Amino acid sequence: MVAVDRLGESVESMEQLVTVWRRMVLDRDGRADVRDLPGIAVRWADCRFPFWNCLALTEVGADPALVARRLAEAAEIMRAKRLPGFLWVFEDLLDPAALPALDAAAGRAGLAYAFPGTGMAGDLPALPEPRHPDLTFVRVATDEHLRRYADLNSRAYGFAPEQGRDGLDGSALWKETVHAYLGLRGETPVTCAGAVEAEGRLFVALVATDPRWERRGYGEAVTRKALYEAARATGLARATLHATSAGAPVYTRIGLRPNSPVRFYALP
Repeated sequence: MVAVDRLGESVESMEQLVTVWRRMVLDRDGRADVRDLPGIAVRWADCRFPFWNCLALTEVGADPALVARRLAEAAEIMRAKRLPGFLWVFEDLLDPAALPALDAAAGRAGLAYAFPGTGMAGDLPALPEPRHPDLTFVRVATDEHLRRYADLNSRAYGFAPEQGRDGLDGSALWKETVHAYLGLRGETPVTCAGAVEAEGRLFVALVATDPRWERRGYGEAVTRKALYEAARATGLARATLHATSAGAPVYTRIGLRPNSPVRFYALP
């Protein structure tokens, strides 16, 4: 029963990604490459923010031969693009026999392992209004807020500032629809998180903390704020997200639990 529940949450995690990323990449460019191919979801804005350039394997139970074929197809799509991005592979969706040779199969397709992540989901308890003694929370509502939000993501993930800004500058979606918040220490933004409604769930995206201000509970506090306000506005209580290895313990404390490990691949 546990395995079935985990697989269901892993499918949910993949489906939430492809649903939300459709909106995110079309927000950047209405001509973005958004396609649902056999076994591959294409969500590619071809912008300088690498996370908006996304492919994901979508089949459940793909065996080693099918996975190898999909990896080769994904690599071919990525090589045709102007700017780099990532292929997301949800481990729990694959036939277990495909896992031991996954990195080798990716290498034969011309892809390099980039970093790990994990899907997470949970039915949230009633959240008290979040507070942190160091922080003031401000909802993203202006272009200047968006630039600050983008710059925090660039610093957290090691991107150049113009890459993060290319992902968010001028976005109406992030100012009007996403419940996106900055956490300010005095006048300085040090952390950020966003939550958006997606198919009856709250999807958490682009959580980041300035590396100079990590390990103070700021990321947890601003994520709680985004979820609290999104839940209050929508009445929804189930949340999903994709976490880095470092971020996963933060979300466990909020009430989410991990499902599928995710492997990110890129062209070398």
